[in-house]
Amino acid sequence: MFDVNQVHAGPSGDLLTPDNSVMVFVDHQPQMFFGVGSGDRTAVINATVGLAKAARAFDVPAVLTTVAAESFSGPILPQLAEVFPGHEVIDRTSMNAWEDEALVEAVKVTGRRKIILSGLWTEVCLVLPALSALEQGYEVYVVSDASGGVSPAAHEHAVQRMLAAGAVPVTWIQVLLELQRDWAREETYGAVMEVVKEHAGAYGMGVVYAQAVIGAHAAG
Repeated sequence: MFDVNQVHAGPSGDLLTPDNSVMVFVDHQPQMFFGVGSGDRTAVINATVGLAKAARAFDVPAVLTTVAAESFSGPILPQLAEVFPGHEVIDRTSMNAWEDEALVEAVKVTGRRKIILSGLWTEVCLVLPALSALEQGYEVYVVSDASGGVSPAAHEHAVQRMLAAGAVPVTWIQVLLELQRDWAREETYGAVMEVVKEHAGAYGMGVVYAQAVIGAHAAG
């Protein structure tokens, strides 16, 4: 029941923070990108790298995984690997990443309950671990623009299936700004602005303009 006396200035416990979340990148690989037909593949790559840089900026744990890297799908996206140099990439045989013990253990060891999930393809390698993690009590946030399916319908239907099971749809820029949440958080402000300028399109150009014309902190 609503009680106005309990109203106060403070964040919702549902919000993503650098301390309560883990990012899982599933099968961002050449062979998987070849089959993406739900949207512009360059845009998916841009969103994926922007999301990865958000993880790096806020020191959010990241789990990287591939499927059949050496026999079929190829290595993880080079731009993604560059964000996490030397990071272990868990290769699997299972289409459902949540059936791989090494991946599940990598998520468990972080102690985080909110999984920020992206991957290819949405209708297989994303929906299967999402449903599995949800059933086991995790909160799953699906980064729709850093993911792609073989067709618009395949992507959309998979997203709807995950939402029906309790997943939350987000975009990479939404995740970045939710992690920042306060422009007075100076320790990450500069890194966030760099990610925005590199990957946020017109918003990024607006930051470039504002900083050049008004000043270095004009964007926040």
